Amino acid sequence: MAETAPAAGATSARAWRVVLEKIETDLLDGALQPGDRLPPERELAATLGVGRSSVREALRVLEVMGLIRTGTGSGPTSGAIIIATPRGGMSALLRLQVAAQGFPLDDVVATRLVLESAVVETLAADPDRATAGARAVVEAMESVDLTPAEFLSLDAQLHLALAEASGNVVVAAMMAGLRTAIESYVQAGAERIMDWDATAVRLRREHRAILDAVDAGDVDRSRALVRDHITGYYAQAGLARTQV
Repeated sequence: MAETAPAAGATSARAWRVVLEKIETDLLDGALQPGDRLPPERELAATLGVGRSSVREALRVLEVMGLIRTGTGSGPTSGAIIIATPRGGMSALLRLQVAAQGFPLDDVVATRLVLESAVVETLAADPDRATAGARAVVEAMESVDLTPAEFLSLDAQLHLALAEASGNVVVAAMMAGLRTAIESYVQAGAERIMDWDATAVRLRREHRAILDAVDAGDVDRSRALVRDHITGYYAQAGLARTQV
């Protein structure tokens, strides 16, 4: 009995994955590095035995993932070039999962606790820490004219600024990707808080205390303060049950 030929769609799906796997292997082997240009579409298609449409599909995926930059025409900016933007793919993936409600709120809070505890520990332990960017956001949050939405948008910026200051590009990328979730959840929580003005005063105080502990090099206090700050807000807003 003759075997049934695979559907064209399945063949195409496998074909563009062949391209991705080849590029991944070359990166792992050191045959490709950031700044290198990928072979032309025609050459990749011939070498891998796939159609040029499959090569183009693979390149689109890599561009969305932040791994390559593509340019048309000729010259030094043309073709597909490895750039490896750390935030590209990870941030996009996290944002899409959040939008699709693929991440439970308790899991987002637990992840924040892990990441942000590590962030302040790293900063507090680093004598060369740079917290000026975070301080600037805290100063902006002192304005009494801010609406709750504006205040909480700055709050998300503050936590991202701390992650960036830590120097860990993976943590910063994850925080950037989770920022949409963080901001949307805390905005929703603000609507449940009866006395927002008092809450804003408390949050300002907590932000300053966290930065003061970090700049003082107090690792334990920094970690305790950021955990209390995060869990305290979610508990007050009735948003999460996480206990970590």
